[in-house]
Parts: sequence; structure tokens; C-alpha cells
Amino acid sequence: MSDASARLIDGKAYAQTLRTAVAAEVAALKAEHGLIPGLAVVLVGDDAASAVYVRNKGEQTEAAGMYSETHRLPAATPQAELEALVKRLNADPKIHGILVQLPLPPGLDSAAVIAMIDPDKDVDGLSVVNAGRLASNLPALTPCTPVGCMVLLRDVIGDLAGLRAVVIGRSNLMGKPMAQLLLQADCTVTIAHSRTRDLAAVCREADILVAAVGRPQMVRGDWIKPGAVVIDVGVNRVASKDPEKAAAGKTRLVGDVAFDEALSIASAITPVPGGVGPMTIACLLQNTLTAARRIHGLEAG
Repeated sequence: MSDASARLIDGKAYAQTLRTAVAAEVAALKAEHGLIPGLAVVLVGDDAASAVYVRNKGEQTEAAGMYSETHRLPAATPQAELEALVKRLNADPKIHGILVQLPLPPGLDSAAVIAMIDPDKDVDGLSVVNAGRLASNLPALTPCTPVGCMVLLRDVIGDLAGLRAVVIGRSNLMGKPMAQLLLQADCTVTIAHSRTRDLAAVCREADILVAAVGRPQMVRGDWIKPGAVVIDVGVNRVASKDPEKAAAGKTRLVGDVAFDEALSIASAITPVPGGVGPMTIACLLQNTLTAARRIHGLEAG
């Protein structure tokens, strides 16, 4: 084990740079075409973490000079009412991006709701149409977190061609689109998951290791190839290290990677918090801008 310490990938700084660039493009779009990109976020229920996230989305959308709408619905909202709202937003010319905050409360069919969103306004990139476009190397609206991960990887590594990448996690929101984006960058990609045999050995092959499994500190230091770049997408709440604080119910955020162990092995790593997380909303703004351009015929594809 080396005494060297991995470079910390500062997602906050990259996100600020991206938000500044998006705001400049929004201003130019207004000046040249009179067009203001609009984002509508739908929040059903009263989940505290989702409420904070949605509020941040609204604030950052407005700060970038975009039009922002937030629709807050009670947890008991019927499926038909939620779907009717999505239909109205599909038809609203002020809205170029629609995001339904997941997870939805029990009893609501999220797949049916996502399927109703106009693919050209699907800024979460979850529709079958956008997944198909991504898989076919066609212009697509792609889930924000994997897009943010690719921005960080390209900044740290540069050309990714020929590198071996392992993605732990196979969700539609993160694992699958992450693998597709890495393939497009000419990486050799393995998608690993809970049923992968000898997962540690698979991870040790990776020049790029993306952990998006939702299990706190599952990836240990000896799972990491020396010099690999580690992207930790996990956000998990665990008990505080301080016994007194833990006894009082205090928690701390950790990723899917055992960060302290990884520091002396990886060449670069995203911290939790402050790594991938800030990139997600910044990429949501970028997706909304892209959607507005495409809907109005101002961008190829």
C-alpha cells in the first residue's frame, strides 16, 4: 500500500463551472431567440429528502435564468390525477423539461407515469425512447448523474479510449446508462451487480471503477486496482463515528466505497458528499437547455 493520497475530485467546483456555462447559454438564447428554457418538477408526497432536493432544483433553475415550476401533490394523489398533470405539462409550450421526483409514494405506478412524459421533455432520461436512443448512439436526453460522472472522468483522465471500466449497479437511472456512456467513450465495460461472482476480483480489473449500488462502504480498498479512478455515486446515511453522537441518533453521509481505504490506492476519487452529487442538478440544467434547443430546432438532433 502506497503512502500517496488520491486526488479528490471536487464535484462542487465542476458543477459551479457547468452552471455558469449554462447560465451564459440561457442568456444568449433569450437575447437571440427570445426563448427561456422551462423546467417543471413534480413532487408527490412529503418525503423530506426529496423536498430538499426539489427545492434546490428550483433555486438553481431560476439562478440559471430559466423558468421554473414546482408542482407539489399530496401522497394520496390518484394515478389519474398525476397522469393528467403530466399530459398538461407535455402540452405546455413554456415547459421544455419535465421531471417527476422518484420514488413515488406506494400505490402509484412510476413506470406508467414515466412512459407518459414526452421523450423530448424527459430530462431525467428514463423513458424507453431515450434509453433506446442512448443505446443506439443517437442524440438522447440521458440521466443526469451518469452524465455528470462522465464530465468528471474526462476532466481527470482525458481520453478514456481503451480503458477497462467496471460499473457496480444496473439501475435504469444510473448503472445501465453509465455503461452505455463509457462504451461510447471506447472503454471496455463490465456491469457488475449483487449476483456477480467474485465481485472483488472483477473490480480489481478496473482502470475506472463506478460504484452505484447503494450499500455503505461495500467496496473495500483491496477491491481497487492501484492507480484506478474511483467514482462513488452512493449516498448512504450511517451512524456518526462519535459514540455519543451516534447514541443521540446523529448520522453522517458515506458512499459505497470505503473512502479512507481507497485514498491510498486510487489515483483519484470522488468524496461523499461533495463529489458526484453536485453534478446531478447542474446536468439537469444542461439537459433542460438541450431539450429547449431541440424542441425549437436550434440544435442538431
